[in-house]
Amino acid sequence: METQIELARKGVVTREMVRVAEQELLEAPWVCEKVAEGRIVIPAHPNRKHQHTVGIGFGLKTKVNASIGTSSDIQNVELEIRKAQIAENEQADTLMDLSTGGDLTEIRRRILDVCALPVGTVPLYQAFSEAGRRYKNPNKLESEYLFEIIEKQLEDGISFMAIHCGINRYSVERLRNQGYRYGGLVSKGGTFMVSWMDYNNAENPLYEQFDRVCALMKKYDAVLSLGNGIRAGAIHDSHDRAQMAEMVINCELAELGRDMGCQMMVEGPGHVPLDEIEGNIMLEKRMSGGAPYYVLGPLPIDSGAGYDHISSAIGAANSARYGADLICYITPAEHLALPNEDDVREGIRATRLAARIGDIAKYPEQRQQEKKVALSRRDMAWDEHLNLLMFPDRAKEIRQSRSPENEKTCTMCGDFCAMERGVTIFTDDIRGDKKSSSQGNG
Repeated sequence: METQIELARKGVVTREMVRVAEQELLEAPWVCEKVAEGRIVIPAHPNRKHQHTVGIGFGLKTKVNASIGTSSDIQNVELEIRKAQIAENEQADTLMDLSTGGDLTEIRRRILDVCALPVGTVPLYQAFSEAGRRYKNPNKLESEYLFEIIEKQLEDGISFMAIHCGINRYSVERLRNQGYRYGGLVSKGGTFMVSWMDYNNAENPLYEQFDRVCALMKKYDAVLSLGNGIRAGAIHDSHDRAQMAEMVINCELAELGRDMGCQMMVEGPGHVPLDEIEGNIMLEKRMSGGAPYYVLGPLPIDSGAGYDHISSAIGAANSARYGADLICYITPAEHLALPNEDDVREGIRATRLAARIGDIAKYPEQRQQEKKVALSRRDMAWDEHLNLLMFPDRAKEIRQSRSPENEKTCTMCGDFCAMERGVTIFTDDIRGDKKSSSQGNG
């Protein structure tokens, strides 16, 4: 089977490319061209006929990923099923199952059954979890079993995988020579792989046999997302030598993978101060030849636990503005607990807002919807206005819970409504879209 990128290089416009073009209001041949260049990826598993088609990359709207999954403490499969359904209902674009507790194969298959989003995994989680149960020591994982897990998950219908290929002896040496980390290692997969390499005195098999990883991904036309296992877990570690060593390797591998006919993404941090986000994205795009960039958050502050969904939304809006392509949401429970259903909902909404804010800055044509919102607010056309919002049900709930005496206004201003009083300032012939101005500043 030929992959999307291999077909695009032959000039074949696939059904998936046509769907992406329709969703994004673009021309299908243009999408095909960008897929051929490796600047757009389409996670489209051939065996999941009901799966939503999603394009990720250059010239497309910024996409949002929601992550769910069990832990060693909480292994409630039904909870994860509900969280998957919430993610789809809240219009996340992709979903990752990051389960580490319970029957991981059953959990993954049930999520795939109930959710139409493209689903991703981190196969290292299952490999090390099962090695820990079997041998009482995850470091006794047999490298061959790791490849078996990758193929097993792909057979089930996984459409993209975060695989830690960029951790190798060179990048680990940079970490050791550096001699410190304020935030330590925060990637579960990355930490386990570094520990495995040290215990076995061996190179990372995912790096050493990278061509084999790509061959497995190609077999199912899955997107290989190059995980950042040495990402910064504190803003003081941002862009240290260890992180940058892995980033350079991942960008090289992205190019190699594309040459092999594999769809490639690069993953980014992590904890990054606001003033470094633009530079981080510029580096990834320059070094990887424009590979789609999947950023985790990012979090521009370390002290916001409990409100990390807000902190990360600020980072995500800037990331989207400067060219990130897929944003992994952060929930209010980040750094504190396994997310519940409300956490998932709030995390997705905050990240969708952030992606939209970034896209408005990146693509001027995206502002037309905002103009419609502004005009309906100005004209106090409440039904139209509420239905134009990103979260109309929530907006209606708030308005109805505090209904105004005058239905044209709201209880924020009541009799002092600037919009109502400003109506008489403009005559009908100049209240049009082009010439009208704000009713006032307060």
